[in-house]
Amino acid sequence: MTVLFVNACLRGEGSHTLKLCREYLEGVEDVKEVNLAELKLEPYYAGPVAFRAQLEANNRFDDPLFDLAKDFAEADEIVIGAPYWDLSFPAALKVYVEHVCAMGITFHYTEQGTCEGLCKAGRLTYITTCGGRVEGMNFGYEYFCGIAKMFGIPETRFVAAENLDVVGNDNEASMAVARKAIAKLRAEG
Repeated sequence: MTVLFVNACLRGEGSHTLKLCREYLEGVEDVKEVNLAELKLEPYYAGPVAFRAQLEANNRFDDPLFDLAKDFAEADEIVIGAPYWDLSFPAALKVYVEHVCAMGITFHYTEQGTCEGLCKAGRLTYITTCGGRVEGMNFGYEYFCGIAKMFGIPETRFVAAENLDVVGNDNEASMAVARKAIAKLRAEG
């Protein structure tokens, strides 16, 4: 089983989110990590969008610009590690989604115009930490629920450690709650 770990923890190894992700992935033998801080992907603008559309229209997916999309489509599980920033996630993660959202690789349209996902993953697990509470504003996870549906990934799961910037909060207790949720997900398989 191949797990694709999309690491959007731009603060590096000191990131609380990354620590939780590493715990979730502990013992998994086949993990392919995409480190967005190292990739420094650029958003698509007019020229690259036209070039990519031309390649997609001609089913020419051998170009390296489709490598990220192929990795995403072929993984058995997707793990997204992203801190909760400004009601969602770091912009680098959205740029990554632009790169993996490739018609003919991660999704396509039927003759009736219905979007069908082409990804092999059975689930997407979204792990985050946040300074306050997510409560009813979990726009990052909700976004990835939509992406999972579009790409044909049937199950999404969520783990968060909250209130890490709240004065007086017991951060270790908050992390322990998240670790317990991670242990439960790991036990479920």
